[in-house]
Amino acid sequence: MPRRRIGFWYRFAAVICKPPLVVLIKRDWRGMEYIPADGGFITAVNHNSHVDPFAYAHYQYNTGRVPRFLAKSGLFKKGFVGAAMRGTGQIPVYRESTDALSAFRAAIDAVERGECVAFYPEGTLTRDPDGWPMTAKTGAARVALQTKCPVIPVAQWGCNELLPPYTKKPHLLPRKTHRVLAGPPVDLSRFYDKEMTAEVLKEATEVIMAAVTRQLEEIRGEKAPETPYDPRRERIEQRRRTQAQNRRGEQASGERKQNEQPQQAEGQST
Repeated sequence: MPRRRIGFWYRFAAVICKPPLVVLIKRDWRGMEYIPADGGFITAVNHNSHVDPFAYAHYQYNTGRVPRFLAKSGLFKKGFVGAAMRGTGQIPVYRESTDALSAFRAAIDAVERGECVAFYPEGTLTRDPDGWPMTAKTGAARVALQTKCPVIPVAQWGCNELLPPYTKKPHLLPRKTHRVLAGPPVDLSRFYDKEMTAEVLKEATEVIMAAVTRQLEEIRGEKAPETPYDPRRERIEQRRRTQAQNRRGEQASGERKQNEQPQQAEGQST
């Protein structure tokens, strides 16, 4: 299946975005040979900075296979940004609505047309304290198992040093290096003949994220935690800690009141 041409809007966006990216960050880009020359495929990419979608798009633009990102539907609605999002073929995600599944259908259609769909499987910036990939949503696995297309794991590091996650102040100096490493396709063939249950999707997602994490380990030269950070589990643990702290506070308050009562009674008797 032939690749889709880059098109006016993507070239126009590159003219605007590439010069500041070249000035702000150095590049250490590897693994471009794993980006398929033809046919539809998925890239699964870790996400640790608001800058990294632009930097990663620059990386893949240079391979000749431009990515179609899944992005918040609000970005498509009006103005220049909306026109650019529509013109570059990005895919709107309607969160918390009946149209939520339309993004997956659009992603499947794009892959079947021979395009690349870039997934941030984590769904948002990582909340892992050390920047490692956290547990992921199953969208990329769903599209991959539906289409049986190649899934290329990609790790990136460096934009988080330029603009750390959940901050607004960039660290411009010294000049940071954007490191990208793409790897060979993830083998998901053992899932192809299985019913696409929640458990199968979860397991396939874990296989994809393990491959992405291995690429990031190579970039960083260190080992990731054995268990990925799970924000849902952390929220549950935080609620438990808060409830336990509240119970301890209530218990301490009750004990103080009990201790005060005999003292008051003694004062009254004298």
